[in-house]
Amino acid sequence: MPWKNSASRYSTVSITLHWLMLVLLAVVYACIELRGFFPKGSGSRTLIVESHFMLGLTVFVLVWLRLIARSLGPAPQIFPASPQWQTLLARLMHWALYIFMIAMPLLGWLVTSAKGNQVMFYGFDLPLLVAEDKELARQIKEWHELGGTIGYWLIGLHALAGLYHHYVVGDNTLLRMMPKRVNRDS
Repeated sequence: MPWKNSASRYSTVSITLHWLMLVLLAVVYACIELRGFFPKGSGSRTLIVESHFMLGLTVFVLVWLRLIARSLGPAPQIFPASPQWQTLLARLMHWALYIFMIAMPLLGWLVTSAKGNQVMFYGFDLPLLVAEDKELARQIKEWHELGGTIGYWLIGLHALAGLYHHYVVGDNTLLRMMPKRVNRDS
């Protein structure tokens, strides 16, 4: 599985991680949105909240692999080239998404720690990051929820920009991140 980008497309690792993390983020958001359908204290609600934590922390681990893959070479070029202001906005958006994927799991882990609850990560008990402090938990939870709202906008704008470049501008922005098509005729 190639780690390095080519001149025209991202590496297989980057493409796989990009789409896997999109699915993970969708499930993380779905878990937290759907928890309200289950009564507090029920096994179903506990399972959905724990899934939210575990998958959010999975995003935290995978974002570091994405950053490593990103550092292994320049991004594939966009043809035709975008105006400088669009390139700058794209860079800012990508860094905002990376910060989001690092900060949100950390904030969630801090909230859980400050509530005095243990976080399970694929069968491992993670250490508490802070001592139990209900007021601190409430404050961090507000930041985590605000970050979740910001995340909806970041992800939505990122997707819209890709579609805009593909269907309106007609450049290869989106195609650089699409999986390779297999020729089924041969």
